[in-house]
Amino acid sequence: MMERMFGIVLLIAAVFGAPFFFHSYSRAAEDPLPSWQDGPVKQGILDFVKGVTTKGGSDYVPPAERVATFDNDGTLWSEQPLYFQLQFALDRVKALAPEHPEWKEQEPFRAVLEGDKAALGKMGMEDLVALVSATHAGVTEAEFARIVKDWVTTAKHPRFNRLYGELTFAPMVELLDYLRANDFQVWICSGGGIDFMRAFVEEVYGVPPENVIGSSGKSHFELRDGRPVLVKDAGIANVNDKETKPVGISLHVGRRPVLAAGNSDGDLAMLQYTDDGEGPALMLLVHHDDAEREWAYDKESHIGRLDKALVEAKARGWSVVSMKNDWRRVYGFEAPCK
Repeated sequence: MMERMFGIVLLIAAVFGAPFFFHSYSRAAEDPLPSWQDGPVKQGILDFVKGVTTKGGSDYVPPAERVATFDNDGTLWSEQPLYFQLQFALDRVKALAPEHPEWKEQEPFRAVLEGDKAALGKMGMEDLVALVSATHAGVTEAEFARIVKDWVTTAKHPRFNRLYGELTFAPMVELLDYLRANDFQVWICSGGGIDFMRAFVEEVYGVPPENVIGSSGKSHFELRDGRPVLVKDAGIANVNDKETKPVGISLHVGRRPVLAAGNSDGDLAMLQYTDDGEGPALMLLVHHDDAEREWAYDKESHIGRLDKALVEAKARGWSVVSMKNDWRRVYGFEAPCK
């Protein structure tokens, strides 16, 4: 039941969709990936980039074709104990509660405000739609972006007591930098809401908002006080997850990636699509196996379930990134381990 609930919540919440935290990690000139442990995974990345950027080499790929796609939740930043956008929606209920005294007695808002986990676990589709409609719809896209930016710069994660924007993975942010320095087009292809991600990705990851592929909600055009605006509506237009990720990449990018990174079964189709290209390709699968510094979970998790993709990665020879063994640090605020 809980797995079903979280899946439904992700689909609905995602689509309605201070300094920021675009980390500049210091690095030695000879090592573009200092937060990665030396080993086969890191060396595989370095060898791949060298191969596709060496003119005259058998693996050379022109810059226009160097497309790299990254999942966001669980790949570029953490996703436990709740997807961050879901936590955003729950926080919005609490922030808006003073304007809605009726919510104290009205479900599902009462359950959110009181932290009633039993009631939250029994929520149905109608309850979830009510939550999302109350917290995401009715505002303009510009207003929504401001709300998201305010949340990212003020809300703190319950475990680390750090701003959510600080919970990006240092090794992956270094990888984004490294790829851009070698003329890759870096895209984010995630199940999260496209409007939600576009509000912060440039400052957090250095990825321009137009390079985001995500789930989308419905919206409409209107004139407000004589000004043209787009207003977010309740309802789902598209869910960018599993088999729809390659469809979204084809629609938005128009090229098959040569590098793709994910962390769950929801990314399997994107990794398969990348692997089946005609030229060289690198597939990265982040495995959350570090309970001390982050979390350890895979096939039994209701969030970021990793089962079929892990089996296929091992069978196909994809690079499985062990947080515990391949990363010297997880977050930028940590001191690197040896």
